[in-house]
Amino acid sequence: MSADSVHPVDIVHHQASGQLDIGWSDGLQASISSHALRGACRCAACVKLRRDGLGPMSPDTTRMTELNPVGEFGLQLCFDDGHDRGIYPWPYLRELSSTHASEARP
Repeated sequence: MSADSVHPVDIVHHQASGQLDIGWSDGLQASISSHALRGACRCAACVKLRRDGLGPMSPDTTRMTELNPVGEFGLQLCFDDGHDRGIYPWPYLRELSSTHASEARP
């Protein structure tokens, strides 16, 4: 199955634990923490902070407060530190699902 044809089939936001569970069409089931997602934000401000060696910095207790679909493109994730500029395309979320292997369930 090509990376372009892999798509999410199940998405669950666990507000209490801060986890985002995503089931993918290729069978991968992943659970990614809010903290990991916040740290992986690719908005212009976060990219600049990383380029300058500064972050983004958010505590381990950072939680997602909302997730909003962005058409068929991906998700906008909002966090309790006020950050709401990150849009996470499906291919990027799939990549994060794979790279967080210790959090992923086979």
